[in-house]
Amino acid sequence: MDYQVNYINPEIKLSCYEGKLFKTEAAFNDHLLVWLISGETKIIQADESFVFGAGSTFLIPRNQLATIINYPKDGLPHKAVAMHLSAKRLREFYNDDQSKSKITTDKIISFEKHPLLESCLNSLIPYFEMQNNFPENIASLKINEAINILRSIDENIDSVLNNFEEPGKIDLVSFMEKNFMFNMSLEKFGYLTGRSLTTFKRDFYKAFNSTPQRWLTKKRLELAYYELTEKNKKPADVYYEIGFENLSHFSFAFKKQFGYAPTKLFGHN
Repeated sequence: MDYQVNYINPEIKLSCYEGKLFKTEAAFNDHLLVWLISGETKIIQADESFVFGAGSTFLIPRNQLATIINYPKDGLPHKAVAMHLSAKRLREFYNDDQSKSKITTDKIISFEKHPLLESCLNSLIPYFEMQNNFPENIASLKINEAINILRSIDENIDSVLNNFEEPGKIDLVSFMEKNFMFNMSLEKFGYLTGRSLTTFKRDFYKAFNSTPQRWLTKKRLELAYYELTEKNKKPADVYYEIGFENLSHFSFAFKKQFGYAPTKLFGHN
């Protein structure tokens, strides 16, 4: 298999990928602390992109839309340890202390190399070889150790980790215009804009005079047209960054909207 994930418990995993690339759309329910052992990770958000190489440690905040693309590099697989920092776990850690100022961040947080953080995450690797269930109390110790280390090396991390507010009702038009390229379910788009699925669909039609799926497809294809004509990108380098699952689906939808295949545009500008 090209892709393998090994969980030592539901909150800690080791992933290994040896194919060409592995893409996922993210709006995680938990903060995700990632230590990249080998390979490269590209994270695309609405306003910014990040590229992380081997040895990087970063935090993907919860409820933030992003496209994550993992690549093998330098002859090595993409290999990473990921730790979920769930709201339940963090509430227990902070013991419902709400005294800290709150920061809602939509940016990936990158941490400088630090021996405490590296040794904490590196110490997890031998546990992935265990055949039996990993003891829950040891998993709790390791997660709490990681949280304590983050607090010691980043003075602002408390205000991110100790913030349990749910998304509130926000302006639908500006949110969707900014985030249409992320291939999320309508339920997730609704949640992130503070709406039930029914309310989201109703408000969407009122705002755009279209169904969400029809509007999303049109917007993504218009962005693809721009990328192909103005930036001279290849169709194979465009489809996975604008919300399509595979190249054939993208090509079919593109031809249906514009009357010709996307390959006709590449190299003609």
